[in-house]
Amino acid sequence: MTISAPPSHDTKSQLRKTMGFWDVLLFNIATVLGPRWIAAAGHNGTSSISLWVIAAVFFFVPGALVINELSSRFPEEGGLYAWSKEAFGDFHGFIAGWTYWIYTVFYFPGLLLASASMAAYIIGGRGAQLAQDRTFLLSVSLGLLLVAVVLNIIGLNIGKWLQNAGGVGTYLPLVILGLVAVVVVFKHGSATHFTMQNMMPAWNWDTVNFWSQIAFAFTGLELVSAMSEEVRDPRRTLPRAVFGAGALIALMYIAGTFAILALLPAASVDPQSGVFSAITVGSVALRIGLLGVLAAVLVTVGNAGGVGSTVAGIARVPFVVGIDRYLPAAFGKIHPKWKTPYISILVQATLSGAILVVSQINEKMIGAYQFLVDAAIILYFIPFLYMFAAVIKLSRRKDRNENPHAVLVPGGVAGTWICGGLGFAVVLIGIIVSLVPPGDSSNKLAFELKLVGGTAASILIGLFLYWRGARSKRAV
Repeated sequence: MTISAPPSHDTKSQLRKTMGFWDVLLFNIATVLGPRWIAAAGHNGTSSISLWVIAAVFFFVPGALVINELSSRFPEEGGLYAWSKEAFGDFHGFIAGWTYWIYTVFYFPGLLLASASMAAYIIGGRGAQLAQDRTFLLSVSLGLLLVAVVLNIIGLNIGKWLQNAGGVGTYLPLVILGLVAVVVVFKHGSATHFTMQNMMPAWNWDTVNFWSQIAFAFTGLELVSAMSEEVRDPRRTLPRAVFGAGALIALMYIAGTFAILALLPAASVDPQSGVFSAITVGSVALRIGLLGVLAAVLVTVGNAGGVGSTVAGIARVPFVVGIDRYLPAAFGKIHPKWKTPYISILVQATLSGAILVVSQINEKMIGAYQFLVDAAIILYFIPFLYMFAAVIKLSRRKDRNENPHAVLVPGGVAGTWICGGLGFAVVLIGIIVSLVPPGDSSNKLAFELKLVGGTAASILIGLFLYWRGARSKRAV
């Protein structure tokens, strides 16, 4: 019996460079832009508008500048994992990569269920009842996951079209929302009175809790960097696509919040499906009933693209960690025909699908599952602490100014410290705020214990795998 050799770094050279500028730009929109965040902002009220601006200036723009510098200086498969490893060594690189990947195992079920719920509105008004049907939600959720997995295993040359459709399908309904709001306001007036005073932040616990959602809504531009070696001319393509998508996303978050509040008062906005409610109200006022159905179709496509882009991007992290042999070597294998990290994609999808099924079948698991989701949000922010710290750590290396392809943060080392420091502070505040029990929590101590315990357990599993892999490498 022959034993196959573990995958080497040469394995990455077999990956196909299939993504161009428009593929990356639409990938970023599908990954980052979420109608649900505009609905949540509308529910929070007019003060959300200033929160979007603050988050864009102090988090989104610094984050985009940092991502552009790191992705152009180190255009390697693995993205955040590779940057953290470059700055702080293998151990910290693994922690960044592990927390970045394990987060999605718990994030996918929520995203899939939300996507399935929105898809129900394709049939019109009767969709509201169908959106509560657990059999329908589970079937559509698993179907979306299956489509994303199959297309991304077959190859990015196929899978990228799902992501491209997702980017278009996410953006167009929000453009429709904006246009409907303009026409309705012109004909009937605005449902909300906007003033400079009521658009300023109202600093209370609700606003503090919502801040972490605002920061979370602006994350995701870094994901495509995990696929750098599958992008054509990544040093040039990635920064241009990040700037382009970033501007479109920030504009739509602000304009979309204006639009939804122009059509509905804040108290009437559902924090999950508020965009649909607003478009429905506007289409009734304009006597164009098909707008709501059209928006539901487009958003369903957009959500499918969001699932596809996350599957594609995140799967590259355990793939590279598997090549480095800190995860089982099977993670580092690519499909002999389609040249994709199929083992990584299948493991990720299987775990997410299992959690999705358990959360729906066993009613008692739903509460525990919600705590795991809260813990996953914290896990997701940990790699960002590494990313912002990494750009500061790497700012004094000689190659920074010697690399002709690098798209550097403006202002030299001082500018890097400012952008890295701002981003680090916002993410750290987001983690702290996420630890605050929700106002309707009946047992705040139990919430804290489960949240901290769930986060720590997820990290400890990763540490066990790291030490196992490190021991295995030393034994060779």
